[in-house]
Amino acid sequence: MLFEVWAPHAERVGLHVDGRDRPMEPDPGRAGWWRAEAEAGPGTRYGFALDDGPPLPDPRSRRQPDGPEGLSAVVDHSRFRWEREWFGRPLPGAVLYELHIGTFTHEGTFDAAAEQLPHLAELGITHVQLMPVCPFPGTHGWGYDGVAPWAVHEPYGGPEGLARFVDAAHGHGLGVVLDVVHNHLGPSGNHLPAFGPYFTDTHHTPWGAAVNLDAPGSDEVRAYFIGSALAWLRDFRLDGLRLDAVHALRDTRARHFLAELSAAVEALAARTGRPLFLIGESDLNDPRTTAPREAGGHGLHAQWNDDFHHALHTFLTGERQGYYADFAAEGPGALVKTLMGGFFHDGTHSAFRSRRHGSPLNTHTTPAHRLLGYAQTHDQVGNRAVGDRLSARLSPGLLACAAAVVLCAPFTPMLFMGEEWGARTPWQYFTDHQDPELAEAVRSGRRREFAAHGWAAGDVPDPQDPATRLRSCLDWREPEREPHRALLDWYRRLIALRRAEPALTDPTWSYTGLSSGSDGCFSFQRGPLRVLLNPGDRPVKTWLGPRTGEVTEVVAAWRRVELPGPDGMLRLPPETAAVLRCGSR
Repeated sequence: MLFEVWAPHAERVGLHVDGRDRPMEPDPGRAGWWRAEAEAGPGTRYGFALDDGPPLPDPRSRRQPDGPEGLSAVVDHSRFRWEREWFGRPLPGAVLYELHIGTFTHEGTFDAAAEQLPHLAELGITHVQLMPVCPFPGTHGWGYDGVAPWAVHEPYGGPEGLARFVDAAHGHGLGVVLDVVHNHLGPSGNHLPAFGPYFTDTHHTPWGAAVNLDAPGSDEVRAYFIGSALAWLRDFRLDGLRLDAVHALRDTRARHFLAELSAAVEALAARTGRPLFLIGESDLNDPRTTAPREAGGHGLHAQWNDDFHHALHTFLTGERQGYYADFAAEGPGALVKTLMGGFFHDGTHSAFRSRRHGSPLNTHTTPAHRLLGYAQTHDQVGNRAVGDRLSARLSPGLLACAAAVVLCAPFTPMLFMGEEWGARTPWQYFTDHQDPELAEAVRSGRRREFAAHGWAAGDVPDPQDPATRLRSCLDWREPEREPHRALLDWYRRLIALRRAEPALTDPTWSYTGLSSGSDGCFSFQRGPLRVLLNPGDRPVKTWLGPRTGEVTEVVAAWRRVELPGPDGMLRLPPETAAVLRCGSR
């Protein structure tokens, strides 16, 4: 077997394989690369010693059976027996479901999560979006401190466990999207700097030195992360990747890393015959993120839209602290603006940032499905002091209103695990750092952060306490009880309606009567379907107006809603949402 490693600054590199050491030779065809042949097979442990130092795990390790600090193990992906043929599932028309393997079930494994896939298929989900699964120190964590971008966290089930999960998902008709982190590596167990210039002090990020995408040596670093992305899609038959915090990918080169990555993914899609896609998380409100490469954009297929989340969140909760302030000040108009144009901050002043922010999307050339719309995500729940979901402070009726907007808007909808039944379990920030000093730094830093917002230290969960993770695990008994059962049925009806009505997946930004009226009713119409919300605690009467046409059917309603009378007035109960059909089929 051929072993290779890029170590451009090393004078000597040794291969440690199955307890034996042998020297490696420089690769005459690739500067900075070293190579050696050795007998090895699946499971063989190996590592690389730089300048007579201790053996370190392979930067391109596909498996870390003993954790990030241990030796790597050989993996042969061709040996996995796939049970299902899979031709892919594209992003347009999708309904995504974000889940965390470690808390989706109490067991916290791929195999345990796979047992719940029938629930997602019945719900009407099209794609499961997994939070990061790369190895990190300890057993439990969010996954954003991963340190081996080509490998799979062993406590979840390792590479074979992920392959079994993907195969099972495909068997239920579900695509699989994986959240990957290219903007930083975790603070513990990261050996990349020993091998080469993977990081640079030219730029800085919230996590320290930036990944080297434009300084000397960056050609190989870019190839490293692009190779990792392609390996996930190819070897595990994934359908797409969610790219974490792409705004932290500091790159001044003429061709941005994201454009290079999107071109490579599209080439892989052409070779495999499967539709593959990239979804970016970006804080920039920059249309270039999803604009085609030929138009000067990066060519990602979609991006998360936090502005829509913030507008919907403030509309339903009234919160106005921090980055919610501008949205709350605008009232329902913020939600109208994001439904009409995607971004709320499109060059407007952001009080939170103390500057102008964003740029307008061209809604004539940007399909609406390029934005993901959601009421909750791991970020928007887990980064709160106690990890409280919307269900902790909103009635089932208001949760139903949130679902109606998310699932009837033109964006690609995404749910956060348990949202569909109004889970009462929190989703809190938890870690399992093995370094005591790092553990204490994270614990005290978290409490210090929220103390500035008035939280007592004792009220902020200890991330290192195993009970914090246990509290965050879904309770799968809840969907059988009210009001969870009714809310789950509501989500199922709305997702089925989205699948059956072409107007709801129409990528054009077209509405009739998008408004937040003085009567307290929020409404918009897409095709023949009129969506109405009454978030207030009293019934409202709203005039549907002549442009609506005759209302022929109440397609779905959280509470009982009667057809309007001859005067065109509709009575909408408090804290409810309804979908009406206007005109004949």
